[in-house]
Amino acid sequence: FEADPNSKHGPLLLRQTKGWREGENPAVWRGHLKALLPARKKLTKGHHAALSYKEMPELMAKLRDKDSISAKALEFLILTAGRTGEIVKAVRSEIDQEEKVWIIPGERMKMGREHRVPLTDHAYELSQKYNGFTEYLFPGGRRGNHLSNMAMIKVLKTLGYGHVTVHGFRSTFRDWAGDMTIFPREVAEQALAHQIGDATEQAYRRRDGLERRRELMEAWERFVSGEGAEIVESAA
Repeated sequence: FEADPNSKHGPLLLRQTKGWREGENPAVWRGHLKALLPARKKLTKGHHAALSYKEMPELMAKLRDKDSISAKALEFLILTAGRTGEIVKAVRSEIDQEEKVWIIPGERMKMGREHRVPLTDHAYELSQKYNGFTEYLFPGGRRGNHLSNMAMIKVLKTLGYGHVTVHGFRSTFRDWAGDMTIFPREVAEQALAHQIGDATEQAYRRRDGLERRRELMEAWERFVSGEGAEIVESAA
């Protein structure tokens, strides 16, 4: 950087650069440049790259050909529309064996509320696959540890899907539910553990639509398994 001595702030910046000036840096943003320059744009995280739901049967077929714990964990994540942290830290005590429901405690949920996930028959089988190894549904490489947060990303890269994110499968599920089913919007949103309506509506909505969500997740499993791409109707 070379200061222009003829500019308004040139002499001051030149003295600072050459070490001729002591004290507060006149080039700092707060209290100095903030008053002279336009406001800086805030950075955004952007959207998570997602796979088109039309490509899901092909991915699922490849995924089921792999017998690794990471692949089974990713399959479970897709079938439950869950988040990475929810899946890798899932423990056996969270599974209601009789009702085939996965109950995620509020401390592991983004919204801080307990979330019940209806498990399809295959999702339930996946939850029991490594029973007896550790308390975790999907054990990690070290004894007593859960699966790494990066494990499912590595599976995607291995299968040639490094351009999408694990979290993006939630968007894939939501797009499919909106385009290929006539389930009410709130059922799909509840499946994603999203907050529904305003405070008044939430106060009156006591039930979480578990059985309607079970129907939706069973339809989702049939779709990703390649068993049908027709518009799915919801039960009356």
